[in-house]
Amino acid sequence: MASGATLDHDCVTKFEDLKLRASYKYIIFGPNAMGTSITVYKTSTDDDYDAFLADLPENSCRWAVYDFHYTTGSRDQKKKLFFFNWLPDDAKIKEKMWYSSSKDVLRRALQGLSAEINATESSEVSYETILHKATRQ
Repeated sequence: MASGATLDHDCVTKFEDLKLRASYKYIIFGPNAMGTSITVYKTSTDDDYDAFLADLPENSCRWAVYDFHYTTGSRDQKKKLFFFNWLPDDAKIKEKMWYSSSKDVLRRALQGLSAEINATESSEVSYETILHKATRQ
């Protein structure tokens, strides 16, 4: 089921700034006020993963891209671009349906992502969970 949502040009521009120029640490995406297009809600340069988690609302859906940096056992610095599909259990059904049916519009436009996280609760986006996913891929 496609929602018919379009993508604001700013979404790809901000993503490219994050990916190629490290202008941001993360980007939060969601629908415009009319629910007809996907737009950038927030960009941040904050390196604190907890700040990112605080920007994922408890009762509303969001998409996000996070530039995750970590160190391997050999102490090599690595990074992965994670796409987050945040659909909390407490979000309204209609909102979850819109996000689910519109995700591919955004996902296809963001080239170069390393992994996707589909989450419905905070434990699925915890730092430890993301680190585990980053190091096992």
